[in-house]
Amino acid sequence: MPKMKTKKSASKRFRVTGSGIIKRARATKRHILTKRTTKNKRQLRGMVEMHSGDARHVRAMMPYA
Repeated sequence: MPKMKTKKSASKRFRVTGSGIIKRARATKRHILTKRTTKNKRQLRGMVEMHSGDARHVRAMMPYA
């Protein structure tokens, strides 16, 4: 049986920690940031843990992660 392919769009957007938790970047941090406050932009930094329901879909897209 051939290997399953990883969805490359998912592998670029999500990271899997050593304990198996899927992390994602926060939304609304790409462009048109002039109207956002400095505090809001600072709070959008970093990665956050995904909700379990969404993480199930991501695991299907990344079978070897």
